[in-house]
Amino acid sequence: MLNPYLDIIFRSLAVYFFMTIALRIFGKKELSQLNTADIILILLISNSVQNAMVGPDTSLWGGLVAALALFVINFIIKKLTHKYKIVNDLLLDKPEILIHNGTLDFNALSKLDISHEELKEAAREHGLEHLTDIKLCTLEIDGTISIISKDKTTLKETHYKRKHNHKNLRK
Repeated sequence: MLNPYLDIIFRSLAVYFFMTIALRIFGKKELSQLNTADIILILLISNSVQNAMVGPDTSLWGGLVAALALFVINFIIKKLTHKYKIVNDLLLDKPEILIHNGTLDFNALSKLDISHEELKEAAREHGLEHLTDIKLCTLEIDGTISIISKDKTTLKETHYKRKHNHKNLRK
């Protein structure tokens, strides 16, 4: 390549897009609460893609150029997702409705691998005793479960973070 720093920029962009696609495929529920295995995975991935980004250049400037390229592309992607719906739909997940007017969406629950016990725990954290007391329950794009109760007097704001169990680690 003509300019080694231009090479680093192109490599960094390629790794950024690979990681974006990989995270899109593996989904939001995997990121809702990081456990030890997830942190180890992130550290190992960052180490494994480092050479792919900077190649043989291990200088301070090479690392700074790679980091700058990642910050710039992340900034651009965020702007594009806010401005263009097609980019937003392509890169970001959508919230998933789990319960509507007390009726569970078993297809969504099965697809997202959310157990009945997880739903009951989320309802209790929102101060609700029964799932039928829920007007709307949604798995948000950040992996949290939000709940709106049917009874407006018991509205309570809480954030339920999904806990990873052993069968969720298979992805």
